[in-house]
Amino acid sequence: MGKVELNMYDHDSKPYYFGITVGINLARFQTELHPRFLQSDSVYVGEPLNSGGLTLGLSATARISNRFQVRFNPQLMFIERNIFYKLKYPDLDGRTEVTKKVESVIMSFPLQVKFQSDRIGNFRVYTLAGFKADIDMASNARAKKAEELIKIEKHDFGPEFGIGFNFFFPSFIFSPEIKISNGLRNIHARDENLRFSNVFDKIQSRMIVFSIHLEG
Repeated sequence: MGKVELNMYDHDSKPYYFGITVGINLARFQTELHPRFLQSDSVYVGEPLNSGGLTLGLSATARISNRFQVRFNPQLMFIERNIFYKLKYPDLDGRTEVTKKVESVIMSFPLQVKFQSDRIGNFRVYTLAGFKADIDMASNARAKKAEELIKIEKHDFGPEFGIGFNFFFPSFIFSPEIKISNGLRNIHARDENLRFSNVFDKIQSRMIVFSIHLEG
């Protein structure tokens, strides 16, 4: 059996390298009902739903040691998060079940530490942990005509954890990765006067992201 040719054999000696990121995300809200929900005379059920989205980004990775690297991976995320409502009484369109869409365009700025295994030929596995700061460019928290909206704040932050795999090719590294990315902040701009908003006290972001990194 012939020896496997080692692609990019000198890559581990690089002090830093760059890449691009493409991915998909599965996002939802984590909600906490307001005490008012029990007295609500219009909304019977309010439940978050899972929805998909797209992620695009760049990456810059710096070597700390043979085992550790630090990566800055700014991303543009297109996200849709939905909430399903069951109404006690039909609305003007005669519906008793309504799904409200909350669309976001998020600039995310994650800083992560990667812990990597030894190379096994042209393969390696790594884990990561880090922290992110998010800016929602489509935030509607200050919208005035918002009778049918769930208002979401502009800023969020939280931890990230994941696992990935490096496949070394002659001129680039192909790295599929999956991570959990959660928001810590209550991003609900609650409005007592909005029936779709006032039933919730707290709303936080929850996301699973599957990414492909192409690195050089």
